[in-house]
Amino acid sequence: MEQTQTQRKRTGMGDFRKGLRDGVPIALGYLSVSFTFGMMAAAGGMPTACAVLISMTNLTSAGQFAGLPLLLTGGSYLEMALTQLVINLRYALMSISLSQKLAKSITLPQRLLIAFGNTDEIFAVASGQKGEVGKSYMYGLIALPYIGWSLGTFLGAAADTILPQSVRTALGMAIYGMFLAILLPAAKRSKAVLGVIVLSAGLSCAFAYLPFLQAVSSGFVIIICAVAAAAVGALFAPVQTEEQEATAT
Repeated sequence: MEQTQTQRKRTGMGDFRKGLRDGVPIALGYLSVSFTFGMMAAAGGMPTACAVLISMTNLTSAGQFAGLPLLLTGGSYLEMALTQLVINLRYALMSISLSQKLAKSITLPQRLLIAFGNTDEIFAVASGQKGEVGKSYMYGLIALPYIGWSLGTFLGAAADTILPQSVRTALGMAIYGMFLAILLPAAKRSKAVLGVIVLSAGLSCAFAYLPFLQAVSSGFVIIICAVAAAAVGALFAPVQTEEQEATAT
């Protein structure tokens, strides 16, 4: 019995270390992106402690960047709730999918903790593992990205008060580069994705420049553009299942 427990502890530590190794590239990426978030929060007048607390309790890049202007401009709770629902709804679907791959021995509280740290990149790495994944591996996989995201926010917020304005402005453009790096490869592969991107950008410009639409708050603009563009894309270019693709070929 004691030997079995010792073997389990060794296996658990091995899985945890493997998770840590797999999480290193994610942590480095999160460090740079959250650095930009920290700078933007500090530039808007948010205290460093508040910016770090947001990153420690949310762990969602798109949601935080979208919610930051609402926090800084005093947006309504309804705007914030709807914006986060639209942007972060994918996490619910990813968590359902990942739950099927988790070991059956993982308890509900442990699954809830894993769900908190289930980001796009962590989901992709965990889903790519062979067989079931245990709690030790998931804890290791989540640990460094969580630290990287929180630490990057702190460094960015602190650096905003130290770095020259020209450097802060240049670093502030990093978020746009990150979004382009995500969007352009997908747009090259799929005309449907390109169409959705162009449509959402066109709608955003309409809300920015048309006088009768300028009164709509930024939070609802994000919601309307995202939902409308996604609905049009789903209507005219639905994603085919593997069976439909095989039938088409």
